[in-house]
Amino acid sequence: MGLAGAPRPRSVANRPSGNELDELWRAPSAQRERGGPATGKRGTARCIPVVAGAELLGLGVPAWFLLRTDGQSRASVTAAVVLAALVWSGLRTVRGRYSDRHPGGPPGVLSTTGDWLLLIGLLAVLSTVTGDPTGPATAVAALLPGLSAGIAAQALRRLPWPGRRRRASRRVLVVGEAPGVERAVRLLASRTDHPYAVVAAVPVGTMALECGIPVPGRLAPAPADDDVSTVLGGAFAQDADLALVVPGPRLTGERLRRLSWGLHDGGLPLSVLSELSGIAAGRVRPTAAAGLTLLHIAPPLRRGPQSALKAVVDRAGAALGLLTLAPLLVLIGAAVRLGSDGPVFHRQTRHGKHNRPFTMWKFRTMVADAESRRERLVAANEADGPMFKLRRDPRVTAIGRLLRRTSLDELPQLLNVLRGEMSLVGPRPPLPEEVSRYDERELRRLAVKPGLTGLWQVSGRSDLSWQETVSLDLWYVDNWSVATDMGLMARTLRAVTDGRGAY
Repeated sequence: MGLAGAPRPRSVANRPSGNELDELWRAPSAQRERGGPATGKRGTARCIPVVAGAELLGLGVPAWFLLRTDGQSRASVTAAVVLAALVWSGLRTVRGRYSDRHPGGPPGVLSTTGDWLLLIGLLAVLSTVTGDPTGPATAVAALLPGLSAGIAAQALRRLPWPGRRRRASRRVLVVGEAPGVERAVRLLASRTDHPYAVVAAVPVGTMALECGIPVPGRLAPAPADDDVSTVLGGAFAQDADLALVVPGPRLTGERLRRLSWGLHDGGLPLSVLSELSGIAAGRVRPTAAAGLTLLHIAPPLRRGPQSALKAVVDRAGAALGLLTLAPLLVLIGAAVRLGSDGPVFHRQTRHGKHNRPFTMWKFRTMVADAESRRERLVAANEADGPMFKLRRDPRVTAIGRLLRRTSLDELPQLLNVLRGEMSLVGPRPPLPEEVSRYDERELRRLAVKPGLTGLWQVSGRSDLSWQETVSLDLWYVDNWSVATDMGLMARTLRAVTDGRGAY
C-alpha cells in the first residue's frame, strides 16, 4: 500500500535492493539537522554540577552557622550538616531533579517544597534513631535557607547555558490498526505532561482515521515487503523522529519484529505501546526469559513500612493542624453561625476504606434544610456519573461560597484523619447513594482510605468529568507512595489558591 499517492514494492522481484534500499532506509535520519538530544545533554551536563553545588552550599552553610549558635560542638555540627547534605543530594537525585527526563524542564517551587518537606521527615527519623540533641524548631530553622537555595538553584537550569538548546518535543509517527491509532492519538493529545507530539499516522488497512492527523501511507493488512519503507518514508515526509507502534492482531509477532529491525537499521527510534495503563513506571521491571520480554508489575502498596509511615504522618499532621489552626477554626465557626441559621458543622455519612461508612465533618456551607431541597434540583445536575454538583447551587450561603472557594470548609475533616477514618491524601470520600451505583471498577476506589486532598483536588475538582475523577483515583490507589503524598500536599496549596473547580 505504501505512501499515499506513490506505488510501493510488494515482492522480492521489484523491491529496491543494495545501495538503493540502504539510501531509502537512511533517508529519515540523513537529512535531519537536529542538535537535539546530544546537544541538550552536553548543556545539561555543564549546568548540573553548578545546580547541585549551589543547592548543597545553600543548605549546608547557613545550617552550619545556625547550629553553631545553638551551642553545639564543631564536630557534631559538621557531622549533622554533612548528613543533611547527603540526604538532600540523594533525595534530589532519586526524584530526578538533576535530569531532563521529566517533561516541562526543571522542577518548580512546589516540587522543591515537596522535596524539602520529605527531607525534614527523613532527618526527623534519623535524628530519633541517632539520638541527635538538636530540637525540632532549631532543625527546621537551620534547614529553611536550604529551601530558598533549592528554588534559586533550580532557576539556574533555565538559564541559556552554552551549548544548550530548549528541550524539543518528540515528533511521533503512530503505526498500527485504526482503533489503536485513534486511542493513542486521543490520549497523547489530552495531556501536556509528556514530550510526545503526534505529527502523522501510518494505519494498517484501509479504515479511515477520524482524529484528523496526516496519513502519509498505509500498511497492508498482511505482512508485506514494503512495511519498513512505508514507515520510514512517512517519518521522513513528516520529519518524525520516533515511531510509536500500537500492536494489534495484524501487527504483532514476527511482523513487528521485522519492522523493528528495519526501523532501527534506518535510524528511526521505535517505541511499542503497551496495553498496560494506570501503572507508574517505577512499578514496572522488564526482564527476559527464553527469548521473551517479560514485564514484572510490582503490587500496589497496601502494607509495610510506607503504609506505617503514612499512618504516622496522617495522625501527626492532623493533630498538628488542629492545634495550629484552632484560632482559624473558631473564627470560621463563628462566621458560619452568624451568617445563617443552622449548626456550625455539617455531618454527613460517607464511605471509606473497604466500603465502611463513617461520619464526615465539614463546616456548613448550605442552608439548614439543604438536603430536603435537593430533590427539586436533581434535574439541573451538572455532573455526570453518580455525583451531584451545581456550579451555582442556590442552597449555598454567602460565607459558604467563600469557604468552598478556599476549601476551608474541609478543615474539620482533620478530625476524621485523627480518628483514622480518613487520610491526609487519598481519593474523594463518596456518598452512600454514589457507592450504590458503583460498578466493579469504581468500587476499587475504596481500597484505600479517602483523603482530605488528592489527585482530584489538585487536578480541577468539580470541573473534571466523572470518568476523569475515577481514573485519577484509581491511579492513586495503585501507585501511591509517601513521596507521592508529599508532592500532592505541596500541590494542594496551588490548587486552593487557584480555586478552579471549587463550587
